[in-house]
Amino acid sequence: MEKVAIWGASGHAMVVADILRVQRKYEIVGYLDNVNPNNHGKMFCGSPILGGEEQIPSLLKQGVQHLIIGFGNSDARLALAVRMKTIGFDLAIAIHPKATIASDVQIKPGTVVAAGAVINPGCKIGENVIINTSSSIDHECIIDDGVHISPGVHLAGNVSIGRATWVGIGTSIIERVSIGSRTIIGAGSVVVGNIPEQVVAYGNPAKVIKTR
Repeated sequence: MEKVAIWGASGHAMVVADILRVQRKYEIVGYLDNVNPNNHGKMFCGSPILGGEEQIPSLLKQGVQHLIIGFGNSDARLALAVRMKTIGFDLAIAIHPKATIASDVQIKPGTVVAAGAVINPGCKIGENVIINTSSSIDHECIIDDGVHISPGVHLAGNVSIGRATWVGIGTSIIERVSIGSRTIIGAGSVVVGNIPEQVVAYGNPAKVIKTR
């Protein structure tokens, strides 16, 4: 099994760790956490919180080549991924065995696909994307880097989601809709038309509420 470190030690990291363990491809050596230094040295979900960023040279020296990001903030996730790749880490892919993914779906490094997710044919999933629990992405959708598809989200066919956009829990998006980059779609929304970049939108039907 290949060794992997998880960056983050909170709720989403728990989900990522569980997926990696049931994948049976990676051995989790521990977690990195710059946010809560008081937790360094403690056990979390069966592995130690090793420390913060200062642990990176030690991990590389130990032969840990893979890292995966275990927190939800889209912009921070993308920025960290660039730094870690520059340092020399490869980004792991975490796909729960109870996710259903068509054979031709393209999934790039760093992405997490949780249990119960369905990704249908012709889809392209970027780097460091989160396809969360029991969400569905229908045929020929394009999900750009850093997107977070929250639990219970449903995308119809030919939907395009821009870079670092967050789609809130329980949202439904009809076919052929385009949502711009760095946008937030509020929980439970019904999106029936295109949404521009860098806005907050929600409701049924979803409307732009403010710019970010």
